Order: sequence, then structure tokens, then C-alpha cells
Amino acid sequence: MGLAPASEQRPRDRAVAWRPAVPGVAEVFHADWHDHAYPAHTHDTWTLLVVDDGVIGYGLDRHDHTAVRAGVTLLPPHVVHDGHAVTDRGFRKRVVYLEEDVLGAHLVGRAVDRPLVADTALRTAVSRLDRSLVEGEDLEAESRLALVVERLTGHLTTGAPTPDASGPAPRVVARRARELLDADPVGTPGVAALATALGVSTPHLVRSFAAAFGLPPHRYVVGRRLDLARRLLLDGLPAASVAVATGFHDQAHLTRHFRAFLGTTPGRYQRGR
Repeated sequence: MGLAPASEQRPRDRAVAWRPAVPGVAEVFHADWHDHAYPAHTHDTWTLLVVDDGVIGYGLDRHDHTAVRAGVTLLPPHVVHDGHAVTDRGFRKRVVYLEEDVLGAHLVGRAVDRPLVADTALRTAVSRLDRSLVEGEDLEAESRLALVVERLTGHLTTGAPTPDASGPAPRVVARRARELLDADPVGTPGVAALATALGVSTPHLVRSFAAAFGLPPHRYVVGRRLDLARRLLLDGLPAASVAVATGFHDQAHLTRHFRAFLGTTPGRYQRGR
């Protein structure tokens, strides 16, 4: 018997996973499954997922649910669940596995009762978190994770997002944060560590900084690092060495930001001197 025509052959299942260097994120997992169904199992992490295509049916603690494109699905740790495609078109999903202590154990029961969070803004926030993890933008991912966790916690505790407004006045927080970032833009330990040093939550720091200066702290740091990179390039240092010296992962990482901010590559910028 010959193979079915190409138009009738089902797409192949695909999956990819990696562990980013972002505190609180245990794993990122992307899957495009057409025939696969996974059996009952548990995780020791929170499963935060968005569906990009299709519908996922699953059982959670002996109750049936569906994960759909509208909203975000959150499955708690150590609770049995399975999964399968509801239709023959399969499903495509993106998952961010969060360490168990990112969300408190007291929220497990509420997540079991309401695993689907119907919040369009939260879905957008999770997608942006996923994109920053894909691109290896650790500082950005750290900020976006904090905002996602805050919004999730609000839904699980009060039924609605509840931004944290406690702590010092936003302008005071923003000014102190900028002073610390200016002092060492390359060696900054991270947005969460900066927030801890200032005695505020990470979401409070991110919102305060953006309100005061028109951009979040991670983007401010990138701008400062690019300023330093430009000076070193004009001094004649090789682009690969400049990338490492200014806090970028590698030359490709530096080049991506260079293009975004300056519309050219480090090499062309340097040759133009």
C-alpha cells in the first residue's frame, strides 16, 4: 500500500524544552501535538500554559476541564492530571513551569477548583514572558514573571488582579533604583535583587520605574549597556569582547539589541568611526 498524498498526511508531533537562567522558572516547554495524549501524572512545579491552537481536554483531581485559547491555564504541583486533544486537529501549547515556591501552597486548592483563568491581559502577559524566555532576555523575563505571578495570585485569592501598591512612594523607588543601576549597569544582579535591596516587591519596582521614566528597568539597563558598548567599539575593541564586557550573552545578543536601538550592527558601527 502506498503512502497517502501529502495533503492527507498528518503533521508530525513536535516538542522542545529548555531551562532558562531565570529564578523561579524551572523549564519552558513548547509542543505541537496532533496524535499524542499524555497519561495521568504529576509535576513538582506549577504548570502555567497558554493554548495557541486547538483545545486540550484534561482531568484534574478527578474532574474534567478544557484548556482553550481564551485565558491561561494554571495546574498546581503534586495534583494528578492528564491531557488529550479534544478534536482531531490536535493542539499547540506553550508552557512555563514555575518553581513550587513561586506561588504559595495555600493557593493549590483554589487552582484545582479554577484552573482556567479567563483574563485576556494575563494571557498577553504570559505570552510576553514566554517570548522573553525564548529570546534569552533574562532581566526582562524576571520583570515579566513578577507581574504575571502577582496577577495570578490576585485571581486565586480575590478573583481579580490586585496590583501591589505598598511600600515607598513610586518616585522615590524609581530614583533610588536608577541610581543603583547607573552605578553598575553591567553587574546588576537582577530586577528582583534590586527590588529586595530597596525593600519593595518586584512588581512595585517595575511599575514605579516605568511610571517615573517611561520604560521598565530592564530596558533602561539595556540602554545603559549599549552606551558602554558604543564607547568600547569606538575604542577599537572587537565586538565579541565588547559583548561580554557589557553584560550581553554573546555577540549575537549584542547585535540584536544594537539593531533594535541603532538600526545597524556593531561591526558596521565600528567601521564607520
